[in-house]
Amino acid sequence: MATTKLATKPEPAAVEQFRAEVREWAARMAVEPREIRVRPMTRKWASCSSGGRLTFSDALLGEPLSQRDEVIVHELLHLRVPNHGPLFRTQLRAYLARGDRAPGAL
Repeated sequence: MATTKLATKPEPAAVEQFRAEVREWAARMAVEPREIRVRPMTRKWASCSSGGRLTFSDALLGEPLSQRDEVIVHELLHLRVPNHGPLFRTQLRAYLARGDRAPGAL
């Protein structure tokens, strides 16, 4: 999925709030990313390295909470399941269908 580049660099507070959302989801999913990065990306919303580093597009910060949740859960799930097979898809649907929301969304 291609992303659009933000016209300006995101505010540090917005980046930290996004990282807090990622950490909250990580706690709910019982996974521990080694690092959470936010930077410009032109071809996709996010990536997960085999070493546990999550990198998110800064453009994601301007998207609705539901979109952010979907991308966050998708990448965190790769810490458990490295591919997009049936197990991955089932767990992704289960986490998103439970109605869990990121901090401050209630």
